[in-house]
Amino acid sequence: MVAVQIVESSVVGTRCAVLRCTRRGGGPVVLVFPMLHVAAPEFYREVERQLRECDLLVVEGIIGDSAVGGALTTTYKVIPANDDSGLVEDDIPYDDLGVPIVTPDLTGDEFDEGFGKLPWKTKLFTWAAVPVVSVGQFFAGRRAILNLEVNDLPTRSEELRGENLDEFMDLLLDRRDERVLTALAEIVRDRAEEKIDVAVVYGAGHVPGILRGLYKLGYRVVSADWVMAVPAE
Repeated sequence: MVAVQIVESSVVGTRCAVLRCTRRGGGPVVLVFPMLHVAAPEFYREVERQLRECDLLVVEGIIGDSAVGGALTTTYKVIPANDDSGLVEDDIPYDDLGVPIVTPDLTGDEFDEGFGKLPWKTKLFTWAAVPVVSVGQFFAGRRAILNLEVNDLPTRSEELRGENLDEFMDLLLDRRDERVLTALAEIVRDRAEEKIDVAVVYGAGHVPGILRGLYKLGYRVVSADWVMAVPAE
């Protein structure tokens, strides 16, 4: 099977592929935007420009406050704090783009409750890892993103997921992927006769699961337009 490249790193930097997906028989065109939580400002401006041209946005984001989610996001929020990185957090004003938005993600309470049910060893490891990873990300700056690669094939880490890691990844990725795929299935069903562009704006780590779900709905990637996310230093 030929892999669909989602995020690619090279000597010029790290770039993300905006994936155009269609299915035989027509219906909504699905444009998948693999997002990085931290990138060059120009990346977000280009994505914003393209989103304004779409008819519907399906956007990632834990709904409401989440104590656990807030702690986990510190692992990447520290990168822009390093002034030398030249990077910023995602600052796209999704609510002000003039395009309807669907937000099918977990609520903050659901995420915190799910984390609370994880094995104590998993929770202990997570809390211990957050400050260590955060410090490493701060000093690495943009270098932390310049070796990123993502495609739609199962990764070695996915294949080797142990019991505790599997439960954590189920909460972090799988359950949230199921929510967005349920929303997409409803959109495809309810608007099957409409020629609209539906943008799926989710973190790059979610995109392999989202693509696999779209394949089951009859969609295939027909083109990819690259957007530079983090230029090389």
